[in-house]
Amino acid sequence: MLLYHTSDIEIPKPDIHFGKRNADFGWGFYLSPDREFTCRWARDNAVVNEYELDYPLADIHRLVRDIEWFQYIFNNRRGKDTLSADVIMGPIANDTIFDTLGIISSGFLKPEGALKLLMIGPEYTQVVIKTQQAADKLRWVGAKRVVRSEAAAQQLREEQKKYQEAFLAELERITEQK
Repeated sequence: MLLYHTSDIEIPKPDIHFGKRNADFGWGFYLSPDREFTCRWARDNAVVNEYELDYPLADIHRLVRDIEWFQYIFNNRRGKDTLSADVIMGPIANDTIFDTLGIISSGFLKPEGALKLLMIGPEYTQVVIKTQQAADKLRWVGAKRVVRSEAAAQQLREEQKKYQEAFLAELERITEQK
């Protein structure tokens, strides 16, 4: 499995303890199997590191956009990692990509409403290396600097605008039901 991680530097030996404890999938080293997504969302002049994961030898827990995924994200955002696996793979919560001002995880909404908002927008996949055993199965292939083109920047702006419009429309529906 080829995986990509964006940084300011090359990272031949990832540190699984470097990430945030309250990130969507908890502590670990975050990657994506989608090179195009990784490059498009990278800051200009960032470094995209490429890795190979020997995944048949790693315990992978796969999540989909559903209530289990939602509960896992919210537990982790409160510092309570509840899954035990070498690798967690599943959708990125779009509120971490697009700016939603913390509305989803603020407690302002009921869980059903928050889940509806998390279901909006494109679905991108993240892979989080959770254990040293899995990190040892991650082989660094190399790294390349990313220079974002104006076309890519425009595509990103359009995707953000479309997401924010859909988010606002759904948020209005949810708050009207209160």
